[in-house]
Amino acid sequence: MNNTMLFDFSTGANIDQWRVVNDGVMGGLSQSQFSVNKEGHGLFNGNVSLENNGGFSSVRYAFETLEVSTYSQIEIRVKGDGKSYQFRVKADRSQRYSYIANIETSGEWETITISFDKMYPAFRGRILEFPNYEGQELSEIAFLIGNKKQEDFALEIDYLKLL
Repeated sequence: MNNTMLFDFSTGANIDQWRVVNDGVMGGLSQSQFSVNKEGHGLFNGNVSLENNGGFSSVRYAFETLEVSTYSQIEIRVKGDGKSYQFRVKADRSQRYSYIANIETSGEWETITISFDKMYPAFRGRILEFPNYEGQELSEIAFLIGNKKQEDFALEIDYLKLL
């Protein structure tokens, strides 16, 4: 099977290219951080606040655009907290919208496979009238939590790879 690792977290993983973007960009008060924990997993955690029209936290990883037309899926191994998250991709970093797959976490480690063609385009919570992700190019991946409620959250990430 043809697969390519997008990011593999380990205790020595360099996460300098991952950046947290919270609703503070719109005046919100949500807080989050991203680190590698002692078990060697990416840890995205914090608190989502609805104050000041807030309501989301995200962590994003941008990279040189990859040609991904020989792949059709992304596999992620995560351990969530029983909450819903969005996994997002961008074909081009300059596009304002993302392609989204909603993932439900169970509190246990799980491997989730997301088909490109099931990822829908959206911008600021609105689904767009564009085709779903065609999987030709990939330049950014992200996780976002925004469940329209104030809540603490924690998502551990082991790896992300193309299938």
